This record gives sequence, C-alpha cells and structure tokens, in this order.
Amino acid sequence: MAKELLTVKHYLKTLEETVCQQWDQKALCDYEGDTFTYADVAKSIEVFRIFLNEAGITKRSKIAICARNCARWAMTFWDVNVNECVAVPLLADFHPNSISTLTHHSDSVLLFTDKDIWEKLNPEQMPNLRAAINVKDRSMLWHRDEQVAKAWENREKAFAQKYPTGLTKEQVSYPSDNMDKLAIINYTSGTTGNPKGVMLTYGAISDTDTFSNSHFPNQPGETIVSMLPMAHMYGLAIEFIHPNVDGVTVYFLGKTPSPSTLLKAMQEVKPYMVVTVPLVMEKVYANSIKPALDKMKWLTAIPQARKAIYKIVRKKVLLAFGGQVRGFIMGGAALKPEVEDCFTQIRLPYTVGYGMTEACPLLGWEWCTDFVPGSCGKPVHDLRINSDDPRNVPGEIQVRGNNITIGYYKNPEANAAAFTDDGWFRTGDLGLLDEENNIFIRGRIKSMILNSSGQNIYPEELEAVLSGCPYVNESLVVERKGRLVALVYPEIPEDLDMNKRSEIPELIRSTANKSLPVYSKINEVEFVDEPFEKTPKMSIKRYLYR
Repeated sequence: MAKELLTVKHYLKTLEETVCQQWDQKALCDYEGDTFTYADVAKSIEVFRIFLNEAGITKRSKIAICARNCARWAMTFWDVNVNECVAVPLLADFHPNSISTLTHHSDSVLLFTDKDIWEKLNPEQMPNLRAAINVKDRSMLWHRDEQVAKAWENREKAFAQKYPTGLTKEQVSYPSDNMDKLAIINYTSGTTGNPKGVMLTYGAISDTDTFSNSHFPNQPGETIVSMLPMAHMYGLAIEFIHPNVDGVTVYFLGKTPSPSTLLKAMQEVKPYMVVTVPLVMEKVYANSIKPALDKMKWLTAIPQARKAIYKIVRKKVLLAFGGQVRGFIMGGAALKPEVEDCFTQIRLPYTVGYGMTEACPLLGWEWCTDFVPGSCGKPVHDLRINSDDPRNVPGEIQVRGNNITIGYYKNPEANAAAFTDDGWFRTGDLGLLDEENNIFIRGRIKSMILNSSGQNIYPEELEAVLSGCPYVNESLVVERKGRLVALVYPEIPEDLDMNKRSEIPELIRSTANKSLPVYSKINEVEFVDEPFEKTPKMSIKRYLYR
C-alpha cells in the first residue's frame, strides 16, 4: 500500500527555530534535578563545535554515548548530532564486553559514559578510542590523545574568546543540507558475535519527525516524561527528538522508576503524551483499574451505570498521569487482549504502534480515535504483505520509505539478507492487512512453528490466549519434540492451598485449549521461576528459551 507523501522538513531546522523562539524556556530537565534551557542547549552545541575543531575531530566521526538516561545524555546527543558527527547510542545495560566490542566496531573516537560503566571497560579493546568523558559532570575519564585532552580542557575558554559577550540567538544556525548523510548507528543487540549497527540518516529522522508532527503534533511549553531507554530508537525518536525540537520540555527519570515514583513524576510534570511499552500499562491495569472494576462488577452489568463507571475510571487514570494526557502511545509488543478490551471499553485514548530500529522506528500508526483494537495502526509509508492473500494468509511484512535504514554498518551479510531484489526491506514479521489497511501482526518468521500436519502455528497468538488465563503473568510457547509447551511465569496468591497449586498448570492448559483450534492446542504447561529476560522494548528474548 502506498501512502501520500508529506513534505519533509529537516528536524534540525525545526530545532534551530525553536531554540531562537524558546531561548529562555526549559528544554531538558532531570526530574528533581538539573534544568537546561534552549539557550543552554545552543551554547553546549557551540562549545562542542569549538572542541571538535581544536581536537581535530572531523564531521562524520563516530561518537558513542553509553550512559543512563539524563538531561546531560540528551545534551550530548545534540552536541554530536547537530555538529554532524555520527551518534552511536549504546544501552547502559549492555555487558561491559559488548560495550567495548560495539564502541570498537563502530569506529568511535570518543565515548561519553558514566564513571561506573567506564571502570568496567578496557581501553585496549577499543584501539580507535581517543578519549572517554563523563556524561554527568563532563570530566575526562581517560585519554590517549593529548590534543583531544587539551581541546576538551580549554573548550570553555575558547568559547569565551570567540563569544566575549555570549552566544546570541541570532548566531544560531544548524545544518540542513545533509539529508542523505549518516546521523546515527544504533545497535540492535549487545552480542559480540556479528554486530548489527543500524545506519539511519538525517533524512530518516526528519521523515519520522515530519510524520509525527502530522499525526500527533505537540506545542511549545508542553511537557513529557522520558522513561524509555534513550539508546533505543523508540525512546530516542518519539520521546525525545520529536517533542524537543518543537519546544516540549523533556523530563528524565534516570533509572527505572518504581510505580509510585513514576506516577508522582507524572502528576507533577503533567505530560501531554505518555510514550511507553505495554508492560507498564498492563501493570497500571492490574494494580489499579482491574481491582476498581471488580469491586463494581455488579453495577457494570447495568448499561447506564456501566457508562458512568467507565467514565469515572477513565478520568481517574488520566488524573493519575497528570490530567493533561492527550494520548498513550504503546509500542514494542502486543497489548494483552484483556487489557486492550478494558482500555477500549473505558475509552482510554491509547494506540499501539508498530516499529523497529530499522524504520527509525515507525512502521504502523493510527491515532486513538481511529485505532482498531488488536491492530498496530496503518502503514506509515509503503507496506506490502508477501502473500497471495494478504487479507487472510499471513506473509512477511515488507516496507520501503525515507525512514528505512540504509543498511548495517560493516555487515555486508546482514545487508544482503535485509532487502528484497526489488528494494523492499524485510521486517521478518508475519502479518495481515484488513480492508481498511490496518496491520495485524501474527508473529516473527523465526518463531513460527510448522507442525507435523503442515499447519503454521504462531506462538504469539497462543500467548495472547494464555494471557487471559487465570494465574498467568507471562508466557512463552515453544516446540519440544513435536509438542507445544507453554512456559509460564505464574502469579499465584501466597495463601492458595498447596493442593490447588498443583492443579494450576492443567487448569491453565485446559482453559487455553478451549479457545484454540485442534492443531495448536497446548500439550503441556511448565512453570518458570523468574520473569522472562526481555529486550529494551520489553519483548521476551525468545532465543534464550528454545
């Protein structure tokens, strides 16, 4: 399906306009911590430009950022990105060996990181690295290049010499002739084997920002709370770049907050939009919404009372998030059917999108008023299903557009496998398109199970059924010797009788199988002791449980 093309505006030109118009307004803040205005951002970018020149670091040089979310992380990104070096965001949760491997693989000459992360790294594993700098206080942690060290030490003095009366908004100018140039290398994994560094251009980021502005616009002076990893494109593009270039103040929570800390921040910051993963909203449902509705179950059976109760519940949820939320945007995984059904009934303004790093990150989207439950929106750009009957028979979702990666850094094998002969990007996802062009994900090609009778079984569909079964917190379906086994991390009340506990696996199996076709019935339920390991976007790392 082809989409109408929007006129793409360079996001750095939008940032330039915002910096000049919102000069003294808050741009980046640590919740209950540091605050930086757009003037501070502009000065930081210019100081960094002077440093790069003095250090002999040229445009297109790679600069890695591996630190926990904070306002200084965001400032560092703008320093690197606006000055046309290539930003290499790395997850702070990666293993130290992976951080060293990816810093080296990306050819990064600088690393901005946290002190405790640096202490676990070995500079000898990163021979291209010229210096490591503390994100938080901008102190130099290590260097092997005196020119870089001297330029960093003297950067503020050099700035003062160039701008004796300070930088003014009239002197701010950001580049926009670089749409086809590399802006970001974002690694999709922390593995040390065959790294996949997704290469995204300034044009790809601009395309995402233009689409976002046309579908969920924001206003200067609004606020947002950043809780997703900035080293992941979902958080970086949708929760930081898109709002911040338009004058939205971004508040960073730092480490993963407790539910009480998160809601406290939401009530104080009053965000206009909540960008999150389904797991967070599922916890909100389990801890707050479901108990409240259960207490009034007898009333919700009365149509007029049900309508009033749902309105009250919706209002309480919105107030819990500050009262200014126009939309909850979820991505990274499917929302549990039970939760989605509740959100639909209470008319919560939510939408579940579809994306991946290689699409910077948007592939599917629809605003909450037109969102179809169970789907993940409509195609952002060109999207096709590789199937003879895309309405009924799942096929690989293939895409193309200005937001799509130009390839994987120094990985010709991955590049060769990523694109079709006619230039479409292979997502590896299986899906359908309905008559209204809503996208329905059926699962990953790699996780599809082909049973002995030739039937295609999509584990994600079985897991959606399991999520509605009693005592199931999380589940994962695998094949073992031709049998379908459901691995379940249970949620069992402590006071439940031991005899009844032993009956739970069979109860889960029989309950799920009532809703499943004969060819995909679950043969066995097996409990796991710990929650499943997850990716940054909170989807389960399936490969660990095969």
